[in-house]
Amino acid sequence: MVRNDPIGDRRSIFQQVAERTQKIQEKQKAFVLNAAAGAGPGSPFSVHLFKQMGSLTLKSLRLKSGTSLHIHKLNPSGGKSGQQLNQNSGAGESVLVSSYVHLQFSSRTWPQELSKNFTLPTALASLSPRTLTALGLTTECRVDHNGTRFCICHPGYQWNATLCSLYPNCHGHRSESDPCICLSFQGPIPGYCQLLPPVPANLTLDSQLQRHGDTLNLTLLKKEEATNLRWFLKHSKTQEPILLWPGTNVFQMSSESQAGLSVTRMSRHWTGKYESIFEAQGFRWKLQQVVTLPLEEKEVVRLPSKLSVSCATTTGFQLSCCTPLTNLAYTATWSPGENGQASLHNMLDSQCLVLAVQHCPAANTTYTCALQGQNLAPLMASVSVTVIQDGDTTCPEDFLVVAWNITKADFMAQAPCPVNKKGMVKRLCGSDGIWGPVQNSCTEASILNLCLKAKLLLEGQGKPNEEVPHILSQLQGQVGAASTPSDLQEMLHTVTLLAKVVAETSTELTDSALKDLLTTTDKILDVNISSLWTLAQAQEPSMGSDFLKAVETLVQSLSPQQHPFSFSSSNVLLQSQLLTHSSPGYQMSFSAWPLVQVQIPRHSLASLVRSGTNVSITSLVLKKLDCRLPSNYTQELWGAPYTTPGLILVVSITTDGQAFTQAEVIMDFEDMNGSLHCVFWDHDVFQGRGGWSDKGCQVHAANGSTTQCICQHLTAFSILMSQHTVPEDPILDLLSQVGIGASILALLVCLAIYRVVWRTVVRNKLAFFRHTTLFNMVICLLIADACFLGSTYLPSGYHSLFCLVTAFLSHFFYLATFFWMLAQALVLAHQLLFVFHQLSKHLVLTLMVILGYLCPLGLAGVTLGLYLPQKKYLWEGKCLLNGDGAMLYTLSEPVLAIVAVNGLVLVIAVLKLLRPSLSEGPQVERHQALLGVLKALFILTPVFGLTWGLGVAIVFDQDAIVSHYIFTILNSLQGVFILVFGCLTDKKVLEALRNHFRGTQSSNSAISLATNETYTSEHSKERSRHGQLKLDKDRMMD
Repeated sequence: MVRNDPIGDRRSIFQQVAERTQKIQEKQKAFVLNAAAGAGPGSPFSVHLFKQMGSLTLKSLRLKSGTSLHIHKLNPSGGKSGQQLNQNSGAGESVLVSSYVHLQFSSRTWPQELSKNFTLPTALASLSPRTLTALGLTTECRVDHNGTRFCICHPGYQWNATLCSLYPNCHGHRSESDPCICLSFQGPIPGYCQLLPPVPANLTLDSQLQRHGDTLNLTLLKKEEATNLRWFLKHSKTQEPILLWPGTNVFQMSSESQAGLSVTRMSRHWTGKYESIFEAQGFRWKLQQVVTLPLEEKEVVRLPSKLSVSCATTTGFQLSCCTPLTNLAYTATWSPGENGQASLHNMLDSQCLVLAVQHCPAANTTYTCALQGQNLAPLMASVSVTVIQDGDTTCPEDFLVVAWNITKADFMAQAPCPVNKKGMVKRLCGSDGIWGPVQNSCTEASILNLCLKAKLLLEGQGKPNEEVPHILSQLQGQVGAASTPSDLQEMLHTVTLLAKVVAETSTELTDSALKDLLTTTDKILDVNISSLWTLAQAQEPSMGSDFLKAVETLVQSLSPQQHPFSFSSSNVLLQSQLLTHSSPGYQMSFSAWPLVQVQIPRHSLASLVRSGTNVSITSLVLKKLDCRLPSNYTQELWGAPYTTPGLILVVSITTDGQAFTQAEVIMDFEDMNGSLHCVFWDHDVFQGRGGWSDKGCQVHAANGSTTQCICQHLTAFSILMSQHTVPEDPILDLLSQVGIGASILALLVCLAIYRVVWRTVVRNKLAFFRHTTLFNMVICLLIADACFLGSTYLPSGYHSLFCLVTAFLSHFFYLATFFWMLAQALVLAHQLLFVFHQLSKHLVLTLMVILGYLCPLGLAGVTLGLYLPQKKYLWEGKCLLNGDGAMLYTLSEPVLAIVAVNGLVLVIAVLKLLRPSLSEGPQVERHQALLGVLKALFILTPVFGLTWGLGVAIVFDQDAIVSHYIFTILNSLQGVFILVFGCLTDKKVLEALRNHFRGTQSSNSAISLATNETYTSEHSKERSRHGQLKLDKDRMMD
């Protein structure tokens, strides 16, 4: 039976309904029916209701036949309610008559008398006469001024689950945890509250009193089939129940006979009233269990934990003992407390027992805060108070950050954080009475609360699709309040936790939620809080990497319905779009510095587009974040420090909510100079801390100021530049090109000269050895210079066979040039050290060929086999050997070793020329010897490649611009030096050239010189000192 009352104010509807429910609980009977003997179907009855002692009494009842009543059998055994009564049932059975009868009252005051006609169901027509003994009121409704009806069920009755899911509750919204006691209706009321059957399940708990770190187990034992089972946690009476989902701490199980909930790693955030809500027998049921958790000693906060006081300047002080709010009752006391007064202060999430000590103690005292709970072990928290005595060194009163009282030397002063902050401020008073720096660990309470919400959400409390956007919205308003490193850490940790929730639950973000995230990211990367990064990263080095990964994850979670989407700010740029069958590929550009353009070829997207899935591509530019990442480099990038251009490019492809990571992406970075590496941030290396890696990426081309990177996967990309790389210098490039061109021309002239004078100058073994080495050096250096000069005109990359061949040939012939220099030095050393030992021409030539060609060929082949499979053989963007690994170990080091040997030979030659026997000769002969030394230096230095010694200075100081210029000039003109000092300064070569151009054949002089050079030492062992000096000088000339 339903009662309808009008009400005026919607704002107090729920309050009025609650009050009315309490009144109904006080009634013994809703209606009492006076005897109506012999009443039966067809007899008209009228209802007369009288208010009597807080209850309503039925005066009389008249019935007439009809079909508006529902007949139900009352089953005393606890069977299903609602079973239709068998029409053949005999007399004497108790029958429950369930009918919908509308009673309309004109005012909120119950009338003294009310008449109402209703009909008896046709189903009773064939039954014997009955006597109705009682009539129960099930539903009471009130109407507001808008015509909305708020209907509340009387005890023992409830709305069925169907109506509960279709209509809002009396608060105006649909609640999954609502017990369906009160519903609101805009139109006619579609039904009435129904009698509840016996509870179809039992909820059991292993223990109501849990311990920190334990696992909570709740079990629902089913008696009937239960559907739509959900678990909720209600922390306090004022909070709404929180839906629990299978997060990191929550595990749910369900079978035909029972269902279970397990919560691991229990903490005070998991205490409260656990609710199991399910549907069975057409109703929504709610079973509850209360879980408590005792406090731990670490949860008792002492403010301060120790104190230094000066009794001369202060007479009293305050001590606080604070604990988080708990559903267990504790009694707190301070001892000693004779000289103080204790008072309890309640905060939003904690309570503090404050002891106001009115008189300073005469000596050092320890105050103890004792917390005692029923049947629990007491908790003790002590605060030591140090009294400053006369003559003690102290730090003066100060007001930096917070107020600092006079403090004893070598004492760590403590103070609570300012209002709306949590934590502690500490400051050391030095032994000399001077304050140290403030150690501020305060954190904004609002930021901590958001981080706690995100943490609990990940553990399993709340609805991710509602909580994630809500937290992001609140977080972006808190960035401006960040003033300490801990504020920044908590904000980044909040974003990281939200990203884990989104990844775990596949939550899709709306455009407004993503905008809040990007706005927060922009503010975090802003220069105004850049100083906080350094301090925060000193405590947590991986925070930048974790933040990057979180932003990547959240950006990929944008709902497909929100594309295309764009965002632009000072530090964050984002563009996203959907691809269709007709899309030629993907291309996007950003006006950041350096200028960035992204391309994904159509062939990389063809399979995705053909499958008919929703393909969305998002490109994100994050400025300044690259500078916040740890300086970690994978093994391929070891050997030099690097810098980044100031941005990170994140490219992601999403297909029907799933991330697609394998695609070819082409990126153009403009205004990039120096030695470059295309890299990405690998979150998996360095034990999860992340680092830069070039795996799967390479510099495909570098034209002008544009560097093109090609990578075979999608992630966060950037460019690495060596910190010691000399920027591209057009003058240096011009000098190199001109020098190599001049060297090639000089080497061609040298070959032409040898073509003319070879038969004239090569008349004995020593001359043959010397000019053979020079000739092979000329050939090798000519081919190497030609390959180097031509490499700039070839397409770069591992796909180009010509590029690989050119790089290999230049490497081989440069090595061969130096190995022939080594052969020349070894022959010279043999002639200086073993004057009377003759060598076989055939043997020496064979050894020189092996040393000059086979050794460098083997070294170049090994280099190709080792570095080519790793894609580290080529210099990025050039058809030359990689400057970081291959060139360093297989060209520079052998060259430096050969230069060292050549330098040793030069020292031997100088010592031979300046040995003591020279000083005994006349002054003219000494002057000629010195000139010979200088001439030898000028000849041997360029020929033997000693200018490469400057490379050592460049390796250790790459910022030395002068060394770069000298090195470039001397080495690019190597061929010119060989022409000048190897050919044109040779007297026999010049004489042969003069004779050739004069058309005469004057070989006597050359033969005479060669004979004197070779055989004098064999037949004239008793020659004079002047003759010996002449022989040594001639050997040097040859």
